[in-house]
Amino acid sequence: MSLDSVSSQSRSTSSYAPTSTAQAIGNRWAIAAGHPLAAGAGARMLNAGGNAVDAGVAAGFCLGVVHPDMVSVAGVAPILVHVASTGQTWQVSGVGPYPRASTVQWFMTRHGGEIPPGLARTVVPAAPDAWCTALARWGTMSFADAIAPAIEYAQRGFPVSAFSAHQFAANESKFLRWPTSAHLMPGGRAPRQGDLIVQSDLADTLGRMVAAERRAGGSRVDGIRAARDEFYRGETAKRIAEYHRAESGPLTYDDLAEFSVEVEPALRTTFGSLEVAACGFWCQGPSLLQMLNLLDGVDLRALGHNSPAYLHRLIETIKLAFSDRHAYYGDPKVMKVPHERLLSKAYAEARRRLIGDRAWPDIPPPGETELTPPRPLLSVAGGSDQSSLDTSYVAVVDADGNAFSATPSDPHVDSPVIPGVGCVVSPRGSQGWLDPSHPGVVAPGKRPRLTPAPAMMLEDGRAVMPFGTPGGDVQQQAMLQVFLNVTVFGMAPQEAIEAPRVASRSFPDSFWPHAHAPGKVEAERRIPRDTREKLAAMGHGVSEWPDWEWRAGAVCAVKVGSGGTRWAGADPRRGALAIVR
Repeated sequence: MSLDSVSSQSRSTSSYAPTSTAQAIGNRWAIAAGHPLAAGAGARMLNAGGNAVDAGVAAGFCLGVVHPDMVSVAGVAPILVHVASTGQTWQVSGVGPYPRASTVQWFMTRHGGEIPPGLARTVVPAAPDAWCTALARWGTMSFADAIAPAIEYAQRGFPVSAFSAHQFAANESKFLRWPTSAHLMPGGRAPRQGDLIVQSDLADTLGRMVAAERRAGGSRVDGIRAARDEFYRGETAKRIAEYHRAESGPLTYDDLAEFSVEVEPALRTTFGSLEVAACGFWCQGPSLLQMLNLLDGVDLRALGHNSPAYLHRLIETIKLAFSDRHAYYGDPKVMKVPHERLLSKAYAEARRRLIGDRAWPDIPPPGETELTPPRPLLSVAGGSDQSSLDTSYVAVVDADGNAFSATPSDPHVDSPVIPGVGCVVSPRGSQGWLDPSHPGVVAPGKRPRLTPAPAMMLEDGRAVMPFGTPGGDVQQQAMLQVFLNVTVFGMAPQEAIEAPRVASRSFPDSFWPHAHAPGKVEAERRIPRDTREKLAAMGHGVSEWPDWEWRAGAVCAVKVGSGGTRWAGADPRRGALAIVR
């Protein structure tokens, strides 16, 4: 594969620092992904004449194979697709619902009022359907072509990256608690950098899907649908359901067979002359739109990049948006969300008045809507461990201007690998609530509010920057900072991504048990000490991160520059990679 420019990776330490600041620039296509082999898989599709969706799907499936510390093939995968020929931007709902058996009472009686690790937190896996739906609707290649790199790495093995080796080692005991995950722990220990991991069962699962496509005949779309149906209604579905039955898990064959993702227009807001697209209120994506509404029209440049006043403004903005996220966000299929009110500019103007010179000591109250909670929602006092494994990301723009932005997730530490399937089935139920008054309360057929949430910047109807990141509750915070670095401060994507970041923790965490740390702000050590001290004087509880902290996210972005050039940036905090041609 001939590649004109490739960005750098990072070195292996407890935090991650770049070895260079290479900027990938070209004029045909660009891809940036959270793992080098996934970026290469997408580039392979583009070099073969595929479009952005073919490349994004290939990279997404590949992430489930080569990045099992962060992603499962049978996990979640929210997707945004921009179709250049029509100017439309679409969202694919990449998260599945709780099974019929998963009720609050079930968790109370069987699991002592907890949402514990293991099969109990399983939801219907959405990623296979999401990838197949995007490929069938907007791609050009067959399922077999798009899945080929993933199958190769599953069959032949892949070398463990520096970042993954660090995460495997740090979470060794969590992986080892699941005997069916032994192939990820060869020799009963965490794999080291460069060790080979082979996933034969997973290769067979993907192979069954390819075989179903071949048997289907007919059109390209018919074949992709047959591959998808093998997972949800064929042998794979039977194996998943049987394991849950044998191990007292909640997921059944009918839960799988009746599932399908939704395709809808993406949500949008404006920021100056730009538009930003996000997925719906079934994830935290709209919180980024709310943050941008709160900042639209504010002279941020005059505050100075990463100055105390600027960071204070961002932190308080994040807290306001996350207060509404906590009070109102949930599955719109089964509950009412005041979406028009939350995304209106007038609402943002009223909320903006709550930002003063002093930090809110805790999460501010939510804004007033027709659904304002009658009392504060429950959360657990005190801090929580925010170092849990999470997610990855892929962004693509092709030569025609089609764009792809997706945030696949579900690490293999939260639940056992399904024997004969070869991967974890989405344990995203960990983002549910057992408080009946909460919009995210567990219910059969209801989707948990998802943290993975890609975004896309548009200008004059064209996609000019798909971007996103892993990072749990840090995702929208890191994406906001990178977006502003590019649009307000004129940074190139790589520079914008490498700039030091902060993150608020002053809200209930999205993951069970939803603990929160009122007033806490985490800041990379590259933020000057004087700045951190001034933030503390404003009332922020500042905690120091290392210079390059993986928990600060791993933003990737592809930007369309003047004259149609493609700029790509990849975050060195987790060893992401950008490829441009």
